[in-house]
Amino acid sequence: MTSMRPHLFTSESVTEGHPDKVADQISDAILDAIIAGDPGGRVACETLVTTGSAIVAGEITTRTWVDMRKIVRETVRQIGYTEPSLGFDYRTCGVLIAVDEQSPDIALGVSETAGHEQGAGDQGIMFGFACKETPELMPMPIALAHKLTARLAECRKKKILNWLWPDGKSQVTIEYGGHCCPSRAEAVVIAAHHKEHVEREEIKEGIRKHVIEKVIPKEMLDDKTKIFINETGRFVIGGPFADTGLTGRKIIVDTYGGVGSHGGGCFSGKDPSKVDRSGSYMARYIAKNIVAAGLAERCEIQIAYAIGVAKPVSVLVDTMDTGVVDEERIERIVKEVFDMRPRPIIEQLNLLRPIYKKTAAYGHFGREDPDFTWEKTDMVDVLQDKAHV
Repeated sequence: MTSMRPHLFTSESVTEGHPDKVADQISDAILDAIIAGDPGGRVACETLVTTGSAIVAGEITTRTWVDMRKIVRETVRQIGYTEPSLGFDYRTCGVLIAVDEQSPDIALGVSETAGHEQGAGDQGIMFGFACKETPELMPMPIALAHKLTARLAECRKKKILNWLWPDGKSQVTIEYGGHCCPSRAEAVVIAAHHKEHVEREEIKEGIRKHVIEKVIPKEMLDDKTKIFINETGRFVIGGPFADTGLTGRKIIVDTYGGVGSHGGGCFSGKDPSKVDRSGSYMARYIAKNIVAAGLAERCEIQIAYAIGVAKPVSVLVDTMDTGVVDEERIERIVKEVFDMRPRPIIEQLNLLRPIYKKTAAYGHFGREDPDFTWEKTDMVDVLQDKAHV
């Protein structure tokens, strides 16, 4: 829970060329290819990228075949690592595949049989969150941070700033007048990967004009807002050439920017039988509909599972003292309205589709994309009717 008093809160985002996000996108691209050919496939795919190399490992059980090496190279190409001078190039990087099948012991509890409904793919706790700070019902710091990194990528791809390379980061600090009242931007931080021989002043001017001023609302910027752009003075060496990237290492970037809680499990590379992913998507769906229905200004949902068991072992609704309906009542309504067993989640959110690669950069939540079914607010009328509001 964030503070009720006036305070600052900061969240960060990274571009699709950040090494950890390169790894996430490769894992989810492989997942998409398998789901496209075999919706019942079981995928737990991890990727490591470093200078000149990509290593894919994990447990995959499927009836289809996919060319993982080709998927790795095509994903790296689409991200923008297309020149050997970057130290990581889709044509020349080494690709190692080390994949085995899912453990039969895990499959026993997860697989649907005549005498056993589909259970959770693992034990764990999943969280979903929503608030009224933005139209997307997301915390403002992470919403703006994602928009900044997405704009960096857009400026690179459209050659608006033709000296940008794929890596990059953003960070946004918002000043709050109270619990749910963002009032101004205290600080904006950008680290932009760039080509050699670009003057720092050109970088600062270009980023400010074409990225920051295009994303941060004018009313949030004032003469006290601090702007930090490439403060080391140089960011030529970047991507997997500069840092090792791993699947699942940007879980706070993927969710709510540090607002609320996180269960610890990552999303990328996991098919929706893994409740780390599907349970977290469902928790967001529930929280967003509660806020959209006007039952609370902020809402966090916790769902906990035991491996092999379909029904959650616990469900918690926390409105953080912003609810207009008693929390226990909302909790009862949630349990009545939403089926949080793995199979019904997959069916309600239509998760057995190749939609996951695009979730792997710029956040899994708060995006207006029809494939992101967990962002729909189609249960508002039902919740309002049940709560009599």
